[in-house]
Amino acid sequence: MDKEVEIVVAHSERATLRVGDVFLKVDADEARAEVEAEAMALAPVPTPEVLWRRPPVLALAALPGAALGRYGSPSPVSPAAWAAAGAAVRTLHEAPLPPWPGQSLDDRAARLEAECAWLLANEVLPAELVTVNRRIAEAVLRPWTPAFTHGDLQPDHVFVDGDEVTGVLDWSEAAPGDAHYDLAVLTLGHPEHLADLLTGYGPDAGVDPELIRAWWSYRSLIVVRWLAEHGFDPAAPGCEVDVLRSRLPG
Repeated sequence: MDKEVEIVVAHSERATLRVGDVFLKVDADEARAEVEAEAMALAPVPTPEVLWRRPPVLALAALPGAALGRYGSPSPVSPAAWAAAGAAVRTLHEAPLPPWPGQSLDDRAARLEAECAWLLANEVLPAELVTVNRRIAEAVLRPWTPAFTHGDLQPDHVFVDGDEVTGVLDWSEAAPGDAHYDLAVLTLGHPEHLADLLTGYGPDAGVDPELIRAWWSYRSLIVVRWLAEHGFDPAAPGCEVDVLRSRLPG
């Protein structure tokens, strides 16, 4: 049977296609694509093999195993697999920082301000939902010790085979940042696996679970507009709007 082209994800900024065991990533932003390639070379965790690169296309070999999960669906893997992911993320966070800047505290605060204002002005979400979650999210606006962060560590970007991490995908947002943010993005929509993840990450790491939960609110608030404008549904069951609703009292 001839190979077919599968559209993995596609929107106005970038697209990922799969042809057999090869993934073709097309990115309109050459600087972002450069970050992805360099971050994979620097990261001390398994990443996809780069087969070739001809801007704006990056060709990657498929990873063995299965993703930890997806937002809106139960995770199909074991608690031990989540613990293995936690250990891999700890290894990443303790690595030397990549040599480009990340978002500053002021950048983070300005993004939260702008997105909450847009959500309220356009009546996208109930005012109480935005106000309560913004109050929670403001806890993350404090100084942090920079770590080598992936920056978009969704559960479908981490592949495992049994209880072993086989690779981490999509490094275009990698930069020095707050380690809690990676842990939050990985468990957003999967709070039942937070303890498993932190077991692997290590009890000596000084992680504050309440900060992770605050990052859940922050992340959900800042991505609703982007998701809606790029053809995704943040109100799908188990996704960002449900995460925001889960933070309401009572």
